[in-house]
Amino acid sequence: MAFSRARAGRSMSYFAKALMCSICAVCVVNAVEGQTAQPAQGQVPARPAYPTRSPHEPGYVTAKELPDGANAPADEDGNFILGPTHTAAPEMTDEMLQGTVVEFTMNSEDSKLYPGIAREPHTFGTPDPNDPAKLILTTSHPARYSRRVGVYVPRQYVPGTAAPIIVGADGIDRMLFTALDHLIAEKKLPPIVAISIGNGSGDAQGSERGLEYDTMSGRYAEWVESEVLPLVEAKANVKLTKDPDGRATTGGSSGGSCALIMAWYHPELYHRVLTYSGTYVNQQWPSNPESPHGAWEFHEHLIPNSPVKPIRIWMEVGDHDLFNPSAMDDHMHDWVLANERMAAVLAAKGYHYQFVFAESAGHVDRAVRMQTWPEALEYVWQGYVPTATKR
Repeated sequence: MAFSRARAGRSMSYFAKALMCSICAVCVVNAVEGQTAQPAQGQVPARPAYPTRSPHEPGYVTAKELPDGANAPADEDGNFILGPTHTAAPEMTDEMLQGTVVEFTMNSEDSKLYPGIAREPHTFGTPDPNDPAKLILTTSHPARYSRRVGVYVPRQYVPGTAAPIIVGADGIDRMLFTALDHLIAEKKLPPIVAISIGNGSGDAQGSERGLEYDTMSGRYAEWVESEVLPLVEAKANVKLTKDPDGRATTGGSSGGSCALIMAWYHPELYHRVLTYSGTYVNQQWPSNPESPHGAWEFHEHLIPNSPVKPIRIWMEVGDHDLFNPSAMDDHMHDWVLANERMAAVLAAKGYHYQFVFAESAGHVDRAVRMQTWPEALEYVWQGYVPTATKR
């Protein structure tokens, strides 16, 4: 289970050349002025081809290789290798919902905790010359936003009862709703209300999305609790459980790190976490001396040095997931390595977790999600007992 940083520097010149002009459209640390070529004004650079990593790399966790196309068992902890074929689970092939979806809009001017920021287009930060792990960014400013929220209410929900919930990032997630709809009908899950919350716009450092998702604090969970969930109950006519064992978080990329951040800083609110391509890297801005390496701190210091928290976690990463060593040269921008390190520290501390390494898969890969959503949900909700039936 031991891990090593030696791999991060291996073949760096090849990777750096391949990525030198990259500015990833989803959740990658922005290219640095003076280090990387900038696109012409108005152009959006193409996403680069990220290097493919083997699940058997030195320093990676030992994992069970499954038959091609198979999912990990929903009742087993540990590390698993999927692929390279990713066939959609039967539950995902029928998108007609028995439940209902209620949508509404939230605006920045109505928020006390997130009044809104944005980074000027085509502007980027520069590494602090005294600390390459710290980004200096001067072009972020107050800005308004508008976001959509979608609430899936299963047909089996009994009005007036306190429903278990799963809170998701980055907007209305039809895949999540579809998986829940079928699993609830099959009685593999209880009637769970899903709340998909749009981000506040932008991406990475200096943006509202980056501020919400990459900040290592309890602020986002507190915002959800105080400003989002009361609206969900009112507009969808549902009652939501206060039992943390009946509450899950989910997300992909920075939305994935946000999902764990919510449960980590507020375990009295959430006990279950499900992430795809979690951004457990150094993405936080503004810098915080209490967590100077952002979400990289999870596997570097926080999990190893803290008592075990009552959190069950399911994680996935793709073999050609994000890798950007050139942006800050801090050796903390390899998404695959970050997730591998997460698996190692979770195992060492004795957490209930399942880690899936998906071959032939990219960042928050759609085919992998179509294959794994039902199994991932069954795993993360394992052991849940509704409050009314607890003794």
